[in-house]
Amino acid sequence: MRFLDPVRWSERIWVDGQWRPGAGGHHAIVSPSTGEQLGKIGFASPADVDAAAESAMIAQREWAARSYEDRAAVLRRAGDIWNAQSAEIVEWLQRESGSATAKAEHEVATAAQECYEAAALAAVPYGEVLRSTEPRLSFSRRVPVGLVAVIAPFNAPIVLSIRAVAPALALGNAVLLKPDSRTSVSGGVTLAAVFEEAGLPKGLLQLLPGRGVDVGERLITTPHTRVVAFTGSTGVGRRVGELAAHHLKRAHLELGGNNALIVLDDADLAHAPGVGAMGSFIHQGQICMVTGRQLVHESIADEYATRLAERAQALVVGDPAGSQPVQLGPIIDQKQLHSIDSIVRDTVAAGAQLKAGGTFDGLFYRPTVLDHVTPEHRAFREEIFGPVAPITRFATLDEAVELACDTEYGLSLGILTGNVMRGLALADRIPSGNVHINDQTVNDEVPVPFGGVGASGTGSRHGGHQANLEAFTELQWVTARGELPRYPEMEHV
Repeated sequence: MRFLDPVRWSERIWVDGQWRPGAGGHHAIVSPSTGEQLGKIGFASPADVDAAAESAMIAQREWAARSYEDRAAVLRRAGDIWNAQSAEIVEWLQRESGSATAKAEHEVATAAQECYEAAALAAVPYGEVLRSTEPRLSFSRRVPVGLVAVIAPFNAPIVLSIRAVAPALALGNAVLLKPDSRTSVSGGVTLAAVFEEAGLPKGLLQLLPGRGVDVGERLITTPHTRVVAFTGSTGVGRRVGELAAHHLKRAHLELGGNNALIVLDDADLAHAPGVGAMGSFIHQGQICMVTGRQLVHESIADEYATRLAERAQALVVGDPAGSQPVQLGPIIDQKQLHSIDSIVRDTVAAGAQLKAGGTFDGLFYRPTVLDHVTPEHRAFREEIFGPVAPITRFATLDEAVELACDTEYGLSLGILTGNVMRGLALADRIPSGNVHINDQTVNDEVPVPFGGVGASGTGSRHGGHQANLEAFTELQWVTARGELPRYPEMEHV
């Protein structure tokens, strides 16, 4: 039997350690490359969410009482299973999400590493002894929040689920997971299967695919949820934040981006266009950290644009699960493809120069280079979420800063330069959650704190032991005395 056997999960949700039908019906899983129906995932209802939350809290209390060694052991086994089942999971990522092989393999390897890091997280110091004016022991400690809701998107469905699920479990919490309906196998079924085999007690991970307007909102508003970890668009993130604030829940929001790659006049032109191509075209541009604006010094812009277009034209676009290797797969669906093409066409009509791409076949959009893009163009102002590299020219560092800051987002920034200190000084002038000198904007590692500012998020972070402790625990103050205190003012009442 295959690890992700569709017979087990077809038209079902994962609740209390069992695959059972959801009250919300079911949803077809369709390959964006071929249009083939890959299976049907069950859809939960708001009532399913409430029932799952109730049982998850019962399981969570026992889980939190277990030793950190027990929790760490489950996470280590999960990491081993990701590695052992990598080939089958990669195949699902290719077919369901349109991931090229290298990207899919990276996701699975990252999932394993997330579990290993979470296993170590279970044993980190979690408090400190405090000074007190009283004769008592005074200390603070981190305790589990209880129940965490994780809402994950389609573009990196495993990584953007596991990076919250693994540390939340390691710290003694239970999790309600809602993956994107388009990638519910990669972003949901795989996690349920891995943790089931790893020996995670029943009820601690509940898989609840469903519609955002009912199931997604109920994940936030159900009384037991204390923390919401959401990754997705800024528009939906604002709604998540509003609901969470109204119901007094903590929300960690990792949202959109329109990230700048600044190419200074002293950058290495032999390699800079390759860096720019990676930043704008990886996973068809469907990544929040993707390079959405390439700001290039006017003295090198002509040569840079030409070389970038040559790289775009040489990239192979096709079905990642096919017989030939490809660098780019399909756009996730027709709606997203139409949005990308509309931005490209409007920008060209407004005066930008199309240097490469701008065409599509089915859901396969050619990597596209637009030159002479100005701040008035849609390709500069909007998050494209597609394989498009808009080039905007600048003359001075002040102008580069002004252009880079001309956005509501602040997720990732790249600066290419022959002088690292010059790059660091420039980065100090541009608000951004992540900065990469001499690299493109799509960078992330398991042990590092990751997040954005402005419309890219709330400033909260995923990743790294300290950030995860703050994200998935409450800070509790505890005192202890050796004997009862005396309160003279109360003794003669």
